[in-house]
Amino acid sequence: MPTLTLRTPFLIFVGDESRVTYAKTGRGIVDWRRDHCAGQLRLSAGACDLGLPDMTVAEAAGAGVGSLVIGTALVGGSIPPAWIATLTEAARAGLDIVAGLHTRLAGIPELAAAAAEGGAKLVDVRTAPADLPVGSGRKRTGMRLLTVGTDCALGKKYTALQLERDMRAAGLSADFRASGQTGIMIAGEGVPIDCVVADFISGAAEVLSPENAPNHWDVIEGQGGIFHPGYAAVTHGLLIGSQPDAFVVCHAAGRTEIEGWPHVPLPSIGDVIERTVQIGRLTNPAIRCVGISVNTSTLPEGERREYLARLGKRYGLPAVDPLLTGTAAIIDNL
Repeated sequence: MPTLTLRTPFLIFVGDESRVTYAKTGRGIVDWRRDHCAGQLRLSAGACDLGLPDMTVAEAAGAGVGSLVIGTALVGGSIPPAWIATLTEAARAGLDIVAGLHTRLAGIPELAAAAAEGGAKLVDVRTAPADLPVGSGRKRTGMRLLTVGTDCALGKKYTALQLERDMRAAGLSADFRASGQTGIMIAGEGVPIDCVVADFISGAAEVLSPENAPNHWDVIEGQGGIFHPGYAAVTHGLLIGSQPDAFVVCHAAGRTEIEGWPHVPLPSIGDVIERTVQIGRLTNPAIRCVGISVNTSTLPEGERREYLARLGKRYGLPAVDPLLTGTAAIIDNL
């Protein structure tokens, strides 16, 4: 599995993105690798504040920043033309430019020229490994847990990371397996599943989580949503190739429609469990749901635990907010 080495510390570039959902790359790096972050660069006062010191390119270069990391993930994975001047300034100042987008950095002529002038690297994290196989469907040794969701951008990565942390603290053998650009930047390795050619998605999932010791758990970061009109294809391929023994359904409290697709109602947690089991049985007949993970940040603090208790009772599964309660209840259910 490819490894990723980035020059630290980071300057997280937010641009003028004001929507938290689309600044999830920057947010994820700050939450899980805060020690790697020196500051943030925002192009407008209304842009998302990640809680880092605001820096200009000149200030970042003077402070010894190694990489400017584009902290946004827009639909389609593009770079707005208005951001190119700032990225070019950073590359010319010697900062590596790191992006997890579908747009190739080296394909932007002025940015490539600035990087050559400043001795900077252009690092595209969202690049699939070469020579990926077609999925075999053969059973692999080791155990696997996959996070799935009622939608995108609601906690699949955070849940997987917290599960790995809590499982290790409980004495279990466990590894986080990153399947998206932000997870790869956090973990330093992984496979960006959503840029793999469709025929090889399930094979890429097999590469992401290879054979392991019988009692070892791979905690695989989920992608997309099994009912998502735009991204269900990657979800299906990742599920089939992962062959999970267990899965956790991730949900955002209060969300009623697919984010960015307001005409599509959100599926229920029960719908997601049923369909995940139905599809997952293709490669692992023993697949089962072991818990529900909820982002409760939109709820008043006094209502969160009661909400989780009601949800757990309704589905007969442990329901947690991984950052509020931890994931011990789900781990016990494994």
